Amino acid sequence: MKMSNDLEKKFQEQITLEFAASITYRQLAIEADEQDLTGIAAWLRHQADEEIVHANKFIQHVSDRGNHATIGAIAAPEVAPGLSVLGIFEAALAHEEKVSESIRELYRSADKEGDYDSRPLLNWFVDEQIEEEATVSEIIGRVKRVGEDGSGILRLDAELGQRPAGGTEADDE
Repeated sequence: MKMSNDLEKKFQEQITLEFAASITYRQLAIEADEQDLTGIAAWLRHQADEEIVHANKFIQHVSDRGNHATIGAIAAPEVAPGLSVLGIFEAALAHEEKVSESIRELYRSADKEGDYDSRPLLNWFVDEQIEEEATVSEIIGRVKRVGEDGSGILRLDAELGQRPAGGTEADDE
């Protein structure tokens, strides 16, 4: 069943936001690389790839429904240069919270229109965002625990660098 034009537009906005999230994670990875924290940078790049997977899921849903997916304008990420490790992950969490609220708003819009066909996808994303926020929150907690201790940061860097790489297609997640 085709979506209404209004709902199609809201899905297009979500697609754009997912790509913006990817770019934000890429910029955060640059900040980690600038501090020679290659494991943290790799983790952030994997997150960036995962955001592209998320955008692709929305694109596929819109297309499968007989609507037209488009990507809107994406502004440069609002990431201050020279962020601390804590600042990097706090910025990541703030962006995840923004994405979560956008998905909840998309869910409310779909429900308001009686668009039950979007529920499985949106349910998946609600669960995914809970996991995303929890993961980044846990990392923030660990960064706060080690503070500015170089050996603690390096240990976290090594651990986060062990995250397996994925691709950017939906089947990879």
